[in-house]
Amino acid sequence: GLAAGGVLWLLGLRWPASLAWGAVTALGLLPLAYDVLRDLLRGRMGVDVIALLAMAGSLALGEYLAGAVIAIMLSGGQVLERFATARAQRSLSSLVDRAPRTAHRAGPGGLVAVPAEEVRPGDRLVVRPGELVPVDGLVRSTVALLDESALTGEARPVERRYGEPARSGAVNAGDPAELEATSTADESTYAAIVRLTREAAGAKAPLVRLADRFAVVFLPLALAIAGGAWAFSGDPVRALAVLVVATPCPLILAAPVAVVGGMSRAAGRGIVVKGGGALEALARAGTVLFDKTGTLTVGSPQLLRTVELTSWPASEILRLAASLDQLSPHVMAAAIVDAARERGLRLSGATETSEAAGSGIVGLVDGHRVAVGQASWVVGGPVPDAAVRIKHQAAAGGLANVFVAIDGSLAGVLLLQDPVRTEAPLVVRQLRDVGVRRVLVVTGDRGPAGEAVGHAIGADGVLTDQDPAEKLAAVRAESGGGTTVMVGDGINDAPALAAADVGVALGSRGATASSEAADVVVMVDRLDRVAEGVAIARRARTIALQSIVVGMGLSLVAMVVAAAGRLAPVEGALLQEAIDVLVILNALRALRGRAPVEPSQPPPIGEREEVDPSNVPPNQAERAARTRSTTTSGG
Repeated sequence: GLAAGGVLWLLGLRWPASLAWGAVTALGLLPLAYDVLRDLLRGRMGVDVIALLAMAGSLALGEYLAGAVIAIMLSGGQVLERFATARAQRSLSSLVDRAPRTAHRAGPGGLVAVPAEEVRPGDRLVVRPGELVPVDGLVRSTVALLDESALTGEARPVERRYGEPARSGAVNAGDPAELEATSTADESTYAAIVRLTREAAGAKAPLVRLADRFAVVFLPLALAIAGGAWAFSGDPVRALAVLVVATPCPLILAAPVAVVGGMSRAAGRGIVVKGGGALEALARAGTVLFDKTGTLTVGSPQLLRTVELTSWPASEILRLAASLDQLSPHVMAAAIVDAARERGLRLSGATETSEAAGSGIVGLVDGHRVAVGQASWVVGGPVPDAAVRIKHQAAAGGLANVFVAIDGSLAGVLLLQDPVRTEAPLVVRQLRDVGVRRVLVVTGDRGPAGEAVGHAIGADGVLTDQDPAEKLAAVRAESGGGTTVMVGDGINDAPALAAADVGVALGSRGATASSEAADVVVMVDRLDRVAEGVAIARRARTIALQSIVVGMGLSLVAMVVAAAGRLAPVEGALLQEAIDVLVILNALRALRGRAPVEPSQPPPIGEREEVDPSNVPPNQAERAARTRSTTTSGG
């Protein structure tokens, strides 16, 4: 319409040209009036009011070209604004899709697959290997090996013995397990997490647009200058000229362009930001809360060291144990086999093997009878005091212990841990460099394990033994101190991610629930992208502020000139276009530039003497555990 009017005007058809420009103005005015009225009814007044008055004034005073120019500028800004600031709807479809849907119920005719919704308390269920526990229940097998990492954040599977509770959403990591249902699907642990996520997302206050915060000052100032120009001159065209140059395109356009640029820049680094509001909030990050397992740690056990209890050398203890564990599906067995292969050990075949779920595996390797598993099971009798002491110290330090017996004698202990990511301490320093004031670790792990990680990365505080509801409460408790950012990767983090001002999910591991609840998803398995995302957001926000301040300053000068009668409405519209081009070009800088935070390995921390747990007095157990954790994590 604007171009068609220009062609008609050049052909000397002034009235058709004015009609075309007037139509463009009217078409832009109607939806704008609706949006402004809707905002006023909701108690909000933004910068669009100036554009509404300018366009209405253009129609009333016959300045159709000026109105059409404003309409075109405004429509372009609205498209960018919707793309940049419309928050992604937190569809819980993926979270619900992962919910257990089928249960195998035991009956007179054997196992019958039924929908999880049909399970009632008292029903006998069988959970097969790799399946999700469909509802909360009590274990009715001798032992059940369950991977609860998605619920609690614990890295290693836990044993639930007869009569102990099993929670829905856990994965059976062992043999088929029998359960007695104690709840329905709607009343289960997983359903409660879904409800918490919904409630947290609904309770979060909407983010205030960056442009609207400036509008609080700019809007009354522009109206005052326009009103003063009309009052002193008696000429409404002067007031219109003021409103035309005051049309806040630097606010309407520059901020969204910079935000879109920041989002695009982040996406190119594997950081998906779900909306402009999320990017603005991320730029203001003051407190960052980290989940531990899978976020600050690698998320899988790794061999820390082998403790010798007899004359058998550590390498041979590991080789024999790994040779046997090649036949075990246990997650610890996989870690032991990987450790042996990484050390170049030659593994042998095992024969006459037998595995007891939750206890261990035994077999013949190179003529030796090898048993790997729990201490009491592998020795088949009383556990030596040295082994008991190591077991207690390992538990205090958050370490898993696997005992190895060779030919009936306890030969050694394999100590495993979920190690801290090597880049985690560096990420904390990078966050502080970009303005984050407070870093916390929030974990479902027991005290010593969580505290050791917090100490290793340099966190300001550690909250341990936190279930999903307590993580949610921790985020809300920190909200009074500024913008909160929660970083996590598990289902148990979803409520806290939804409650935080910005939820950041490490989505490369396929944690659907946390990704759906989050505002930002890091698509690569790199923790340093969290700090980089904050840096990108801050740069985009700084550029947006620069564009707004420069654009508003130039508009203010033009408003004074227009109020003095030196600038006609059409000239003002064209001048405003020139200002817009300047601020948009500046805003586009958010698309460019090198990585704001250069990923690199943290500087080496002084070598620490390796501690032999068997020689550590009991009252020094926790200190030893922290020393080992810090040494292996690089932090």
